[in-house]
Amino acid sequence: MTLATVVAGSRPTVVLIGFQKLGNLGLGYLSAVLRGAGFQVRVLDIEAPPAEIFAAVTAAKPLLVGFSLIFQYYIRRYGELMAGLRANGVDCHFTMGGHYPTLSFEQTLLAVPELDSVVRFEGEITLVELVQALAQGKEWRGIQGLVHRAEGGIVANQARPLVPDLDSLPHPDRDFEPTLILGRKGMPILASRGCARTCSFCSIHTFYRTAPGKVVRIRKPAEVVAEMRALHEERAITIFLFQDDDFPLFGLKWRAWAGQLVDELHASGLARKVIWKLNCRADAVEPELLSRMRDAGLYLVYMGLESGTEEGLITLHKQITVEQNLRAVRTLKEIGVRFEFGFMLLDPSSTFESVFGNIAFLREIVGDGCAPATFCKMLPYDGTPIKDALAAAGRLKGDVCAPDYDFLDPRLDRFYADLARIMDVTGWVHGPRALTMQLEWAHTEVAVIRQLFPRLADIDAYEESLRGHTRVSNEGLFATVETLAELHVTGRGRAPDAGALRRQCEETLERVIAERDAFIMRHQATLLDALRIAA
Repeated sequence: MTLATVVAGSRPTVVLIGFQKLGNLGLGYLSAVLRGAGFQVRVLDIEAPPAEIFAAVTAAKPLLVGFSLIFQYYIRRYGELMAGLRANGVDCHFTMGGHYPTLSFEQTLLAVPELDSVVRFEGEITLVELVQALAQGKEWRGIQGLVHRAEGGIVANQARPLVPDLDSLPHPDRDFEPTLILGRKGMPILASRGCARTCSFCSIHTFYRTAPGKVVRIRKPAEVVAEMRALHEERAITIFLFQDDDFPLFGLKWRAWAGQLVDELHASGLARKVIWKLNCRADAVEPELLSRMRDAGLYLVYMGLESGTEEGLITLHKQITVEQNLRAVRTLKEIGVRFEFGFMLLDPSSTFESVFGNIAFLREIVGDGCAPATFCKMLPYDGTPIKDALAAAGRLKGDVCAPDYDFLDPRLDRFYADLARIMDVTGWVHGPRALTMQLEWAHTEVAVIRQLFPRLADIDAYEESLRGHTRVSNEGLFATVETLAELHVTGRGRAPDAGALRRQCEETLERVIAERDAFIMRHQATLLDALRIAA
């Protein structure tokens, strides 16, 4: 990719605003190409106080402010921020990118009148061309990949093809602090872009299939490892969190690629120095390959299992079976690789039978306490086939910030309302202080200790105790769902006491934290020595 630079001596500033929690590689790539084209870049966190953002943008006197929208339900928050910036005298070009602005650009521009344009699909080339045109005082409205306002309506220019060679892009800027796990530093990284699957609840495949170009592009294994080595040597990163939509593992070609990545990690000397996490489908979990990856540092696999019933998997168009999901979980347990998962207890096809079936599935995979149970209700976001199907059936309700639907059985609506209230009161599953999230973090710490620290004498006993707490929490969660469902089906029994459940969650969380802190304190000297040696 060739990007002309601006006139020497002229270094206008571009401000990029988006979510920075866990690191935003999308903004990182945009920042890197802009800096490579001669511009100064300031990256701001959308979650910072508005007054801080106003002050930073005003001080930067930017040529352009770019907004990265990851979650569509934040569109109003972004709109309010832009209105505030305009009220504070910021009159430069405002543009926005992301899945929702790309796929719903008309709604985006109508919802946020302060926006001047939308950058559709992958934005590295389009954004640089836009900023260059603004810097040189040239007409920008004809740039490929842009959507803009025009007299009489909104104009979408020809879509720009997806970047064919990801290794032609510079390594992304990482202007954010690393994730810390017991002093070990973690950073996100990408080996690929795109997803070949067509799940009905997901807009990722719509995003990539709507643009010209190859849907899935994969970097060279040597280039991925070179980036990992640079981060390890320059920033002491030892935990790599692959953020690929679907890590390349499925099929002979992608498995060969993964094997080459493992070989490169061993050849580079990183295999015994770093660990890594990936996201993949359950049907890509194959014991021989995953064992090789484990030996090269793979410590965690996230899978979107999504449903424990065949009907649910069909509705979600997962193109996978319940047995394949179960087989993947069994394989990861057998080879000693930790797993996390996404799961939708409820979807538009749900019945009480499917609710009980999903709980039975969850009990089978995590009833032993190997991981905390989690679930959510599937929501119909823009750009997804399931949203279109619900709209066609007259079942879609809510708005862009809270899209929703009613179940076919009205009793399920009442059941879900009661379940959501219990989950809110107890803080069991969702939120940073949720019991499930804290248990998940404790399990992650154990996995990191086993991989990146010396052997600790009582770690097996500590992990077994942690599994015990997780097992009790999971079973309590399952019983709560089952009891509530049974009440709504038969009208018999009593609803779970949300207050009592909250106290149980709080007490369990206190025990988990106390045991964790005591374990870390017992081994503090060993852990600190290992960190000093690594430094």
